[in-house]
Amino acid sequence: MDAGRSVGMDMPRRDGYLMWILARLPWWVSVCLATLVFTLLRFVVPNIEFENPLFKGFALAARQMAWFAGFFLLPAVVSALLSYGKSQRLERQSGIESIRSLGWKEFEELLGEAYRRDGYSVVENDHVGPDGGVDLLLKKSGNTYVVQCKQWRDAKVGVSIVREMFGVMHHQNATGVIIVTSGMFTQEARNFANGKPIDLVEGSQLAEFIRNVQSERTTFDCSPPPKASAEMICPVCGAELIVRTARRGSRAGNRFLGCTSYPKCQHTQDCLG
Repeated sequence: MDAGRSVGMDMPRRDGYLMWILARLPWWVSVCLATLVFTLLRFVVPNIEFENPLFKGFALAARQMAWFAGFFLLPAVVSALLSYGKSQRLERQSGIESIRSLGWKEFEELLGEAYRRDGYSVVENDHVGPDGGVDLLLKKSGNTYVVQCKQWRDAKVGVSIVREMFGVMHHQNATGVIIVTSGMFTQEARNFANGKPIDLVEGSQLAEFIRNVQSERTTFDCSPPPKASAEMICPVCGAELIVRTARRGSRAGNRFLGCTSYPKCQHTQDCLG
């Protein structure tokens, strides 16, 4: 994500925008809106004396139109179902391996639900594909945090991503940045984050966080994720491979696996998945 991109949701078609927004708000918002519309049309508007013939005709028809307020209950049902699904997904987690088995979108929704339970106000970024930059926007006690979620099961999150999100934090005037991965961070990434308002949450820490916000704490596997597989080891020098992003050339913007001993070793290979 470009540092200049603002945090927000990808908008759907205009004709469904209101319903789309309501479905992603708490269910009670739609219920309150439906109640308000019904009250206005059923009891308030018909009792107002209008001079304008057009408004007078609307007032006469308002009582029969009041039942259209039920239309706003539909997103309330959708919102309740979505909220229930996210809650149940969090409760089903039993350890880092179950978390690592989630898809990237489920992973982001899991973290959104976890931070809600931890007392944060959460805005989810409904982008279309993975790695959209700012995935969650958290607010608590007057502070704002930008969050990026990395469902990288094997590869380590490198310093370039941490540095980029630090820039996004300043652009958004946020209090801090949180980067969460189901895997691990490189030592360079940890060194860069040290002393800065950057919280790096990896494998075992993530599992512990999820366990702490579950309604019923059960036996939970918080052990670190397994070490990188053979596919993540450089075949030239034996060092670990990490995911990098091409910045120049015909493949600019594409991800690839690069050796952590670069520039001493310049081996690269395609990044799968």
